[in-house]
Amino acid sequence: MTMLLYGRPPAVFDPPSTATQTSPLIPGSTALETVAPGSADGAMLYAPPGAVERRYTLALALKALKPGGRLDVMAPKDKGGSRLGKELKAFGLEVIETAKAHHRRCVVIRSETVEGLDAAIEAGAPRVVPGLDAWSQPGVFAWDRIDPGTALLAQVLPPLKGAGADLGCGFGALSTVVLRSPGVTALRLVDIDRRAVEAAKRNVEDARASFDWADVRTLEAAGDLDFIVSNPPFHDGGAEDRRLGQNFIRKAAEMLRKGGTAWIVANRHLPYEAELDGAFKRVRMVVDQGGYKIFEAVK
Repeated sequence: MTMLLYGRPPAVFDPPSTATQTSPLIPGSTALETVAPGSADGAMLYAPPGAVERRYTLALALKALKPGGRLDVMAPKDKGGSRLGKELKAFGLEVIETAKAHHRRCVVIRSETVEGLDAAIEAGAPRVVPGLDAWSQPGVFAWDRIDPGTALLAQVLPPLKGAGADLGCGFGALSTVVLRSPGVTALRLVDIDRRAVEAAKRNVEDARASFDWADVRTLEAAGDLDFIVSNPPFHDGGAEDRRLGQNFIRKAAEMLRKGGTAWIVANRHLPYEAELDGAFKRVRMVVDQGGYKIFEAVK
């Protein structure tokens, strides 16, 4: 039996251990987009919160299922769960819906024909975003705009030199600015989101750039980089988690050589100062503006 899994459902839903993981947020996973149509016996999805991204994921899973295959979908009630039943019914399916542990769970059996799959897949697919002139995709962080924190960091960033990394690179907006400096010899773009990395590969056409689909927190650190730039995430599964940014700061320090510099942007309310002071020899707040703080930290 071929079983697909998307995301990490709460343990209360007991996902099968033998399922093939397909989440773009779990490095090394199989891309759901590449699963052969009609090849899977079942699928279990922990649905994403964004409406367009969620319908795209539902459509891909339904396309991958054999007729008669079972789809289990769950999401927190306040992050799309309350809309799951309606969205599945819009595909022309009969839905069994239950509630458990602040989540909604829907079960459907794939029929021979399913309505609207191609339209939902097209709506959530990668595309060049008008006004950005850059590739992106719904579900990527700030997918259709330049995040204000990233824009502010790009504005104040001096020309950098040597080898560096963009931790949490997104679709590559900040990296594009970094690579304008002829003194940059190499730039490693890292993101936990496969879709972001794939978009960045299309947006950053520079021989000095390399790309990693990886969790920054688990990267090996050689301590040999000259600079780091980062707009660290602070949400995990839709909930604020300040430890993410703090882990990024510690990892940046590990990856830098002595004298190397990290340029970090953070929302003003995030308490990163203590983490920066503990990980770096010298820390300077460069800008405090528009709800964002930018730090220059030297190892």
